[in-house]
Amino acid sequence: MPESISIQVGASPIQISTGEIARQADGAVMIQQGETMVLVAAVAARKARPGQGFFPLTVDYREKASAAGRFPGGYFKREGRPSEKEILTCRLTDRPLRPLFPKGWLNEVQVQSMLLSADQENDPDILSILGASTALTISDIPWDGPLGAVRVARVDDALVANPTHSQRELSDLDLTYVGNETDMVMYEGSAAEISEADFLAALRFGQECCAPMIKAQHDLRERVGRPKRRIEVPEVPEAIVEEARQLAGERIIPALLTPGKLEREEIWEKLTEEIGEALRTKHGEDALDDSVLKEVWYRIQKTAVRSLILDEGKRLDGRGFDALRPISSRVGFLPRTHGSSLFTRGETQSLAQVTLGTLDDSQEFDAYSGGNSEKQFMLHYNFPHFSVGETGRIAGPGRREIGHGALAERSVEPVIPKEAFPYAIRVVSEITESNGSSSMATVCSSSLALMDAGVPIERPVAGVSVGICVRQDDQGKVEKYQLLNDIMGWEDAFCDMDCKIAGTAKGITGFQLDLKLRGIPHDIMAEALELAAKSRGAILESMAETLSEPREQLSPYAPRITTIRINPDKIGALIGPGGKNIRRITDESGCEINIQDDGEIKIYSLSEDNLKIAQTEIDALTAEIQPGKIYRGKVISIKEFGCFVQVFPGQDGLCHVSELANFRVKRTEDIVKIGDEIWVKCLGIDDKGRVKLSRKAAMEQRAREIDEATPDESEATQ
Repeated sequence: MPESISIQVGASPIQISTGEIARQADGAVMIQQGETMVLVAAVAARKARPGQGFFPLTVDYREKASAAGRFPGGYFKREGRPSEKEILTCRLTDRPLRPLFPKGWLNEVQVQSMLLSADQENDPDILSILGASTALTISDIPWDGPLGAVRVARVDDALVANPTHSQRELSDLDLTYVGNETDMVMYEGSAAEISEADFLAALRFGQECCAPMIKAQHDLRERVGRPKRRIEVPEVPEAIVEEARQLAGERIIPALLTPGKLEREEIWEKLTEEIGEALRTKHGEDALDDSVLKEVWYRIQKTAVRSLILDEGKRLDGRGFDALRPISSRVGFLPRTHGSSLFTRGETQSLAQVTLGTLDDSQEFDAYSGGNSEKQFMLHYNFPHFSVGETGRIAGPGRREIGHGALAERSVEPVIPKEAFPYAIRVVSEITESNGSSSMATVCSSSLALMDAGVPIERPVAGVSVGICVRQDDQGKVEKYQLLNDIMGWEDAFCDMDCKIAGTAKGITGFQLDLKLRGIPHDIMAEALELAAKSRGAILESMAETLSEPREQLSPYAPRITTIRINPDKIGALIGPGGKNIRRITDESGCEINIQDDGEIKIYSLSEDNLKIAQTEIDALTAEIQPGKIYRGKVISIKEFGCFVQVFPGQDGLCHVSELANFRVKRTEDIVKIGDEIWVKCLGIDDKGRVKLSRKAAMEQRAREIDEATPDESEATQ
């Protein structure tokens, strides 16, 4: 029978129903907020694949064009590969789910979310996370949930739960928070330089919002939940693990403490191969295949690394727990790009390149779920295999690259002055070397490259990743922990947290938390944020030694821009019949011209001279006569009382016969003829728009200007 629950978090309630749709899935729910509806279904394979040595979890989120009443773009008129928004929502849903599956559970699990209805106000990404938690909770799949999920905004200094898109536009905080009954599990988002204290308050607010969601899922599970499967986790015999540890003996710790990533990995690989061969010789290859040996060495390595940290107070590279790796940076590294920088922190290195373009270069995309459909600032992140000394399939950006690029983009975007700097901006970060925290290195390199390009960012942004190593008791309570500043690759792999915090000297701009734990207390997170703030200040000081503020001039290879305003009524005259006038101007000047409906015109060019050509042509077509100014016009009509002079195309005025000369004129034809070009001064414009011109006044003013510009005879003699 269909069952449903209602959760009141924020202004709009969330409805979750099950039992009516997707009934053959192990767990499925329809989750709705407003008129936004997401279907989430979870299924787990009955058996693990033979020889499989990893947990194959797939989380997928897709938006249907029909949800917003639209046709998909493209030739085939059906949904294709996932968009960036869909990929980011996949990652957002995946990350809090993954740590809560049982260790050693290797059956394939698929969680699929589909946006089926979109009201353009309530974002479906929170619904995807909450729906996935509920589907797994009521299913028979082993999973240690449920979780609550909420978006937190801050509007007029007040925290808002699950804001609409309209509210998010007014907010200086965009926090996605996921928590269990007591602790945080995951967060992600951006802010307009928010303080650590305000950020912690938002995290606590998010935790409070999770409580009714978790209670509602427990209630639904009691009504419709299926008994969880009994699982048999394949165990590596402890005797084999201990035997391998004994054979390696005292070589384990020196191998792990070897300076340098590549040297450390090489020594460890030789050690494991040597001991592995000895174990295979003794026990046979059937008993010890590659997957078993891999697990043996993973457990030995993990135990040793964590023991070094928690018991001996040592890190693999010899640093103190709060120390940063050595930092160096350069700008102007690439001579023909609009801006570039090379940022190195330890064995992690990012090469950033900036390209400036016109607003027409902004990225446009379908936004079925609402929100902005155009991006003026783009940051792309690439992670080639050579950055870690490996080979692999060369393809387009994967989910990890898109996710890291999005994190860096939202960390830097708050300091981009989009209205004051009307360019499309693209930053590309090439990770040329990696040993942890490459996304935070990207934040640093991007800030330097933007300043090198002359982009007037408000303040430079830096980022750092803080890790943690935790020892827990049998009930999962923390017995001992150690924070790790600026974590490296093996610390990320064998410890428990990757907390990325980016910001300026003023406050936090971007953040992301990934855990391998079931949750982390808020008081420990407060310590991590304090450490990140201290480290961020040190990184910013190092960056300032290379470049402390944006360059005053753009690169000579970057497009120049000027902005002018015309009367909107003149837009038609500027464009001309069939676009004739604007095409002529762009062809003659080589400029790109962007015309807005309100009369704002942006002219882009690589040449200052071409920019002036375009501006002169536009002025000629759109300028308006102003009182007190002198113009050179053409006589187009002669009357007994004077002549009409065309000053601009479609704009003329009357020069009365009394204003033709500084003496009495009997006939207009005695002074001017049709087609003559004469100087005239605008004496005024009446209420009906009629222009009064004077040749006499123009001649007198021009004579005075010539006299003032010519030195007298005595000055010339001297």
